[in-house]
Amino acid sequence: MKKLISLFIFSLAVFISNAQILDPVKFTTSVEKISDTDFNLVIKADIESGWHLYSQNVPEDGPIPTTIYLKDSLNTFQLIGKPIEDKGHEIDDPVFGMRIKFFEDEAVFKQRIHLLTNNKVDITSEIEYMVCDDSQCLPPTYKDINFSVQGIAGEFIENTNAIISKPIEKVEKKNAVTNNKTKDNPESKKGLWSIFILSFLGGFAALLTPCVFPMIPMTVSFFTKQSKTKAKGIKNAVFYGLSIIAIYVFLGSVVTAIFGADSLNALSTNVWFNLIFFILLVIFAISFFGAFEIVLPSSWGTKIDAQADRGGIIGILFMALALAIVSFSCTGPIVGTLLVEAASKGGIAPIIGMLGFSSALALPFALFAAFPGWLNSLPKSGGWLNTVKVTLGFLELALAFKFLSNADLVLQLHLLEREIFLAIWIAIFGGLALYLFGKIKLPHDSPSDHISVGRLSLGLIVLSFTIYLIPGLWGAPLKLISGFPPPLHYSESPYGVGNTKGNTTSLSQLPEDAHYGPHDIISFHDYEKGMAYAKKVNKPVMIDFTGHACVNCRKMEDYVWPNPKVLEILKNDIVLISLYVDDKRKLPEDEQIISEITGKKLRFIGQKWSEFQALKYKTNSQPYYVLVNHNGENLNEPTAYDPNVDNYYNWLKDGLSNF
Repeated sequence: MKKLISLFIFSLAVFISNAQILDPVKFTTSVEKISDTDFNLVIKADIESGWHLYSQNVPEDGPIPTTIYLKDSLNTFQLIGKPIEDKGHEIDDPVFGMRIKFFEDEAVFKQRIHLLTNNKVDITSEIEYMVCDDSQCLPPTYKDINFSVQGIAGEFIENTNAIISKPIEKVEKKNAVTNNKTKDNPESKKGLWSIFILSFLGGFAALLTPCVFPMIPMTVSFFTKQSKTKAKGIKNAVFYGLSIIAIYVFLGSVVTAIFGADSLNALSTNVWFNLIFFILLVIFAISFFGAFEIVLPSSWGTKIDAQADRGGIIGILFMALALAIVSFSCTGPIVGTLLVEAASKGGIAPIIGMLGFSSALALPFALFAAFPGWLNSLPKSGGWLNTVKVTLGFLELALAFKFLSNADLVLQLHLLEREIFLAIWIAIFGGLALYLFGKIKLPHDSPSDHISVGRLSLGLIVLSFTIYLIPGLWGAPLKLISGFPPPLHYSESPYGVGNTKGNTTSLSQLPEDAHYGPHDIISFHDYEKGMAYAKKVNKPVMIDFTGHACVNCRKMEDYVWPNPKVLEILKNDIVLISLYVDDKRKLPEDEQIISEITGKKLRFIGQKWSEFQALKYKTNSQPYYVLVNHNGENLNEPTAYDPNVDNYYNWLKDGLSNF
């Protein structure tokens, strides 16, 4: 008996491992009473960890939005306004080149209705949605949603849009808990690490400014007087470093506490927020160029210095505070920029950012305070400090236009398209190169008849970067700065200056029913027609289960397919059949069959290919690649999202060798 049970469990495990039909979203419905005549129809989506569900409001050419198919029933109820939803998360998606809103863990949608009858109303409708995780997307899915409402008949409302539903500001406490889980996923950890590293580098940059660097000898002098023994000196130095860190982390904590983790994230996507920080960063840059200084009231520094002279632990703490205040004119713009960048991540990112910044700032002060003899190895203060400050000013100015670009993209004004953005960056970094080469002089620069080796080396790096940017004006992808400039399609010439399409083959040479796919690979969008052509030319077939809104499909097409050895195979050795599972075009009436999986009629072309993938390959995720012969038999094991070029190339070669 035990053997039979073990065999059953083993068989069940094998079945589950082979059956990869994923369903990471569960919907539940409920009804909220607003008045005797008005109710909210509530749809709650529970989303498995690692997956995200897209908003109802997605820009054109983006992923498939969540859509609730509810219509007025004028003899029983009226719809009041449109469905409202949670706040969710927004990101600048580098693949789609647009701001996209999505939900993790949980989402709530509400549709307000106004009853027109005293009878019980049973409402049956449908919700369409699409979900993705870090490696795959599922095709658009349709599920039934049902409600039952009993109330009192109200008067017919002529203009339902006059009644405005308030947005869902706060969902139940469970949502707040589950949202915190997202901070633990690998992508969030990666984002926090990047914030810490950037902030750490920012701390070192601040250290090399005229406001901070000269304070190192003063600090050493202070600790030499305070510490009677070496052990006491090291103890005081460590406490001094920790005090600096505590002050800046406190600043990050205050920012997070005042605005809230989610509010910071939402604020960073706001048009006015981006415009205000564009102006602030321009002001910071002009200050770094030497036009004026941003300083705190001098009385603050005087009072803090007086407290620092008291000595002991209190004196050390106030010495750290004095450093923060006196150096504000140089560190303020850097701290402000880091807080802005951290705000776009939300959560505890501002705290992590200040931890990284203060750690870099505190480390040299603590070390030199503990070991004052090291001071002899420090370079002397001089004009090089102002060079660092001006260089930071150029970087602040370049970053400012990223915020202006964000606002322009949200409003879709097309005032700062890709070519204009790149032209501005080329001018900024070109100006920085000329400055480093000594061709541009600013007010606080020291007179010099030569430039140092370090300054020359940095100038050459900046000049190389400037030259790298120039082909971007003619349509080059510029992968090194991917995500900073507007996307390729948001430009005057999406295919490059003077080009309408990147292919070199005329349309007349295309096989019948074929299309130009990514990188001008000839592809078919119909399985039967693609297979017929493959038999004609005697080549194997690669079935590409993909989607217009599939992020990782675009990543594979942008980063793996262009590789010369991969592209050679895709163009010459196989027949590509790309089946879009989110194709919303209607199927002809005679092809609208009943699904074997859901029992519902397949209405769209994408549903047909999604059904085909699920039935034949027992999976419904994209991207999904299958190499087959002319009988539709697999030439090797199918593969999915894998950005490793060598792995993908070897998979193609293996399939070809088996053909």
